[in-house]
Amino acid sequence: MITTVTLNVAIDTSYVIDALETGEVIRVRECSKTPGGKGLNVARVVKLCGEEVIATGFVGGHSGAYVEDLLTEQEIVYDFAHTTSETRTCINVLDRDGNSTEFLEPGEPVTQEELVIFLDKFEKVMAKSDVVTISGSVPKGVDANIYSRLVRMVKEKGKKVILDTSGDLLKEGINACPTMIKPNRDEIQALLNQSVNDWDEMIAGARKLQSIGIQFVVVSLGRDGALVVTEDSIYHGKPPRLQPINTVGSGDSMVAALAVGLAREYSIEEMLRYAIAVSAANTLTLTTGSFKEEDMKEIYDQVSIIRL
Repeated sequence: MITTVTLNVAIDTSYVIDALETGEVIRVRECSKTPGGKGLNVARVVKLCGEEVIATGFVGGHSGAYVEDLLTEQEIVYDFAHTTSETRTCINVLDRDGNSTEFLEPGEPVTQEELVIFLDKFEKVMAKSDVVTISGSVPKGVDANIYSRLVRMVKEKGKKVILDTSGDLLKEGINACPTMIKPNRDEIQALLNQSVNDWDEMIAGARKLQSIGIQFVVVSLGRDGALVVTEDSIYHGKPPRLQPINTVGSGDSMVAALAVGLAREYSIEEMLRYAIAVSAANTLTLTTGSFKEEDMKEIYDQVSIIRL
């Protein structure tokens, strides 16, 4: 079982248009709505990978009820803490040239009482799981140290935990030494307060993060795949060249596949190959956090893995 944490749940709405022009009336050619927030993208992909998953976090109001209805339709098990404020909506506009423009609402505040309810629920939910993923932003009213608290709770239960966030949430979160983090180059620079200008500096930065007690540092490289840095090895995985339809959710898809790899106790090389294949397959669908099994299998055999 895998538990996914999404404290800032959203209704993700994708609009497909011809061109984005300011000050004009724009007709939407296609529209899709999915339960969103990074952790729910992870949950959806974990289920597609064939693993049991339970989603938790905050939802509220009519929008929150709609998110739960959508998850029920997708047969994704959930156990949320409910708030008095409405769950947010996030919009992704895709034009005919392949450009993606996102509008992300911040999320309404939660109260301290609601936070206490969530923490109690989280302790019970994650006790049933082998791996926990903690993803994305937090709503107003939640302190930056929340993820370090959650990571410690998971580790006290002897579970594996992946932290995928940014900014102060990531800076605070790594103090608890999660099992895995997935920073990109900019996030490594921010965490270490130093520039990362080339390949060697990126590897050195990842090694420095790993040395504080993080078992796996997975460096996201976009279309160039990912690096995995452990105490005694470095692997670089790269997907084949593809023509993407929608890249939103690819990072979350990678986190989902990495969680599946940890749960299945894959080797580092096998876990990296699987994660890159799932992430790349996500770019070939319009739906955020989704992939087709046939796409993934075709890409899997074309992923190159090099031990550095």
